[in-house]
Amino acid sequence: MADTHHGTAFPEGFLWGGATAANQCEGGWNEGGKGISAADVFAFRDPNNATSGADIHANCDVTDADIDEALAADDDTRYPKRRGADFYHRYAEDIALYAEMGFKVYRMSIAWSRIFPRGDEQEPCEEGLAFYERVFDECAKHGIEPLVTMSHYEPPLAFCREYNGWYDRRSIDFFCRYVDVITRRYAGKVKYWLTFNEVDSILRHPFMTGGLIESRWTPEEFPAVVRQAMHHQFVASARATKICHENIPGSKVGCMLTKVTFYPYTCKADDVLAAQRRMRETYCYGDVQVFGAYPHYLLNDYKNRGVEIHQEPGDAQVMRENPVDFVSFSYYMSSCAAGEAKGLEVTEANTTTGVKNPYLPSSEWGWQIDPVGLRVSLIDLYDRYRKPLFIVENGIGVREEPDDEGRIHDDYRIDYLSAHLAEAKKAILEDGVELMGYTSWAPIDLVSNSTNQMSKRYGFVYVDADDHCQGTYDRLRKDSFWWYQKVIATNGADLSAE
Repeated sequence: MADTHHGTAFPEGFLWGGATAANQCEGGWNEGGKGISAADVFAFRDPNNATSGADIHANCDVTDADIDEALAADDDTRYPKRRGADFYHRYAEDIALYAEMGFKVYRMSIAWSRIFPRGDEQEPCEEGLAFYERVFDECAKHGIEPLVTMSHYEPPLAFCREYNGWYDRRSIDFFCRYVDVITRRYAGKVKYWLTFNEVDSILRHPFMTGGLIESRWTPEEFPAVVRQAMHHQFVASARATKICHENIPGSKVGCMLTKVTFYPYTCKADDVLAAQRRMRETYCYGDVQVFGAYPHYLLNDYKNRGVEIHQEPGDAQVMRENPVDFVSFSYYMSSCAAGEAKGLEVTEANTTTGVKNPYLPSSEWGWQIDPVGLRVSLIDLYDRYRKPLFIVENGIGVREEPDDEGRIHDDYRIDYLSAHLAEAKKAILEDGVELMGYTSWAPIDLVSNSTNQMSKRYGFVYVDADDHCQGTYDRLRKDSFWWYQKVIATNGADLSAE
């Protein structure tokens, strides 16, 4: 796809970089005083044998029996997130690679269980605090600004098992104690923060996001349970925003949404209405964090489902008084919606599903490739929220191995990213969108989320490890490494593959 603004740069000060998550890249799961997290008990799920990839909920569900099995396991190779990409031991090497590409920003997360191993302690783990201090100092040495996610799919396991995770009201105080500690400790090192990664995802994978072990409730009870847990996260996010602003004057706090844009499958009115409903499902959680209150349509949906959430006095006020400063989001693909989907092909996406669009190509994992959908998403989000936007995840997962010369020619990744960046540029220059920055997912190969695969590779940097944690973990620059280096050096003026 041609870049109609070739030679025109992105705005001055645009934040270029890449994004990772501790639970997928860090490793060191039982070192440095770290407690066991929800991520540490997710077993590798062989895509050839697992539930259909389109059954996101089943792929991400964990029971008490699964947890017991994981805790008793003497073979960590079944649990790849325990090793990740070994960032815990190689962070200096990785950050140097990011600096070589020219990163202005590095989005990463802090593992809550590395600071409070159980989640409920009164005092933090100094070893964990010191580790992230070293990471942030390494970023500063290279002139890289950290963008830190406070909670990214890894609540402490004790918090999940003993408190039922975010369903327990005490979760708010536990989390805010953690936020107060990290924002005080890193006040001079981190300016940009995100509260909850893809806060809406608790509906799709309740254990991973909310620490909820679904089998503990009946199917009739669980819809109210998960929405009560989400309410606690909304209150915690607002309080975390307040804490961060108080502890770090001038800091910026954002929410983070899963952005899947839905098109009507046809121009039939029922399909248009179905797409509108799916979009509301995407927007409602951003609406709470941006506007500081539940939208009427979400409350009406709760009423129609027979769901009641308990709110304490003061919840509405703290949410209203502490909206986020900017809106960040992940974008990988678009989908379609239909009033009657029977007989239509369903395809998977980023922890969600939708009707397959016959006009778009798909990756080998079935994710449809739609660069124009990113522009549509940017326009829709900016028109709705009128706050600065930040693309904090965008990329394509592919199986790849070095050739006989030890190189990886990933033209497909360059084509994917350049097409999406071209559309983002149009959204800025033609549509008036205020875009702060772009962090690709991910700058380095890491363990993918739902199936815990290393073989689904996203990075500019190859990591020599397989799905069973076998390999040297050595780093290798792909062709896209040099392409992204050029993109950043030209501030996006040159997106070409040459």
